[in-house]
Amino acid sequence: MNFFERQQAVRKVSARLVWLFVAAVVGIVAVVDLAAWLAFGLGEASTSEAVGTLVAVSVVALALIGITSLVRSLLLRRGGGQRVARSLGGVPVPDDTTDPQLRRLRNVVEEIAIASGTPVPDLYVLPHEPGINAFAAGWSPANAAVAVTRGTLERLNRDELQGVIAHEFSHVVNGDMRLNIRLIGLLAGIVGLAVVGRILLAGGGRSGRNNNAAPLVLVGLAALIAGYIGVLAGRLIKAAVSRQREYLADASAVQYTRQTEGLTGALKKIGGIPTGSNLRSGKVDDVSHMLFGEGRKLSSLMATHPPLPERIRELDPTFDPAELDRLRRRWSENPPSGLAEDEALGLGPGGPTPDTGPQPTGGTGATGGDGS
Repeated sequence: MNFFERQQAVRKVSARLVWLFVAAVVGIVAVVDLAAWLAFGLGEASTSEAVGTLVAVSVVALALIGITSLVRSLLLRRGGGQRVARSLGGVPVPDDTTDPQLRRLRNVVEEIAIASGTPVPDLYVLPHEPGINAFAAGWSPANAAVAVTRGTLERLNRDELQGVIAHEFSHVVNGDMRLNIRLIGLLAGIVGLAVVGRILLAGGGRSGRNNNAAPLVLVGLAALIAGYIGVLAGRLIKAAVSRQREYLADASAVQYTRQTEGLTGALKKIGGIPTGSNLRSGKVDDVSHMLFGEGRKLSSLMATHPPLPERIRELDPTFDPAELDRLRRRWSENPPSGLAEDEALGLGPGGPTPDTGPQPTGGTGATGGDGS
């Protein structure tokens, strides 16, 4: 694949989607302004009075969205990627680990750090997650963390692990983490507007027959309806942005590794093993947009990742989706072992290696050399 052309095309689509998000916010404010126009009878007021009222309503609405967004974004930034990894049960990977799977992981991460020109992030393993998945979190490369599941270490061979790690590094390099935090913050701001609308509506209802409260009730109702519609539209746009950034991350991973086989192999294993890329953690929704694969099943409109066959076909145009069915039958009883595949390729010494180091993965399903 021509990864440079693919990167440029995806960035253009992502930019258009982000501007669509901004347009949604402008539309929400316009609806509130329209409600204020009707509620306060501005059609019969002087031009200066009408303009002044609409400007004041717009400023209040935008300030509410902006302040709520800023506070939410700052809270998400605090603690960096390490906080996110630990919140999902992540265990740090020691620098001097002798565990063959963890040693291989650290070696691959250091290689991709050199290829991408970024600092080596903090490494974590999610020991209770059998699905194949990973994520990068943090506001910048300086405070980023990369976490992989136990299933990723057990099921992927070295080339496949390299493809997954390169994909996560590309999220760091391309600023996807910052973009996602900003979009989440903006969604929080829209929710805040809806909450204020609900408060105004409730306050006006308690005022009973007070005619002075009627305009505020109408404005509150408009803010409530526009806010919740905006949240739905915002989530759809955010999911669409996330899907495009996944294509960008796949293309960038090919740039770093200079091959597509590892990444396509990892995606095929997600489609072929029973656990797929699912996560058991109750906080999967908090990191769904950061993951290598879908953390849980979502509708196609709300999905944060493109369908597996489409991602694989972007990397390998000759791919036949029927291959995933064959792999499911093949691996239903005997899932693949990444270290065993490495040994078969001559990437590690034969025979088991004593596991004398820390074991944050809770044990492995295969034995072998360090695969590095």
